[in-house]
Amino acid sequence: MRIVVDLNRCQGYAQCVFLAPEFFRLSGEEALTYEPNPDDARRLHVERAVAACPVQAIVIDRLDGAERSVTS
Repeated sequence: MRIVVDLNRCQGYAQCVFLAPEFFRLSGEEALTYEPNPDDARRLHVERAVAACPVQAIVIDRLDGAERSVTS
């Protein structure tokens, strides 16, 4: 799995940080950093963090060529 964040769309609400802090971090007040290739064993945590993004700035790429957006 690969995480892709549209940093132009990200507004720094940090919902992803609260739900998956091992993969998403805020540097300063609004600069999001993230682990682009998390372990598949933590997929549920990542999917919940992706779904919580209020501006849908995060997608999960399954690495098989099919991009998937996770929404609530």
